[in-house]
Amino acid sequence: MGDGSVSKARLYQYQLDNLKKEIQIKQQRNAALAAEVKNLRKGKEAIEEIARYDLGMLKKGETFFQVIEPSTKNKL
Repeated sequence: MGDGSVSKARLYQYQLDNLKKEIQIKQQRNAALAAEVKNLRKGKEAIEEIARYDLGMLKKGETFFQVIEPSTKNKL
């Protein structure tokens, strides 16, 4: 019934397993962010890609074309 009981030990093990999973997810996220930072520091191509796709920016003299594809759903 107390801190040394079997049920408490199982609860602590469950919590520990969950924390280990969270740590693994955060480590993977950190690795992805570190790779992105490395790419941004390496060259302007990554910066241009983010500016285009995330911010909708264009270079001087570029023209934006939006392609709208037809829906693949059957129309009734």
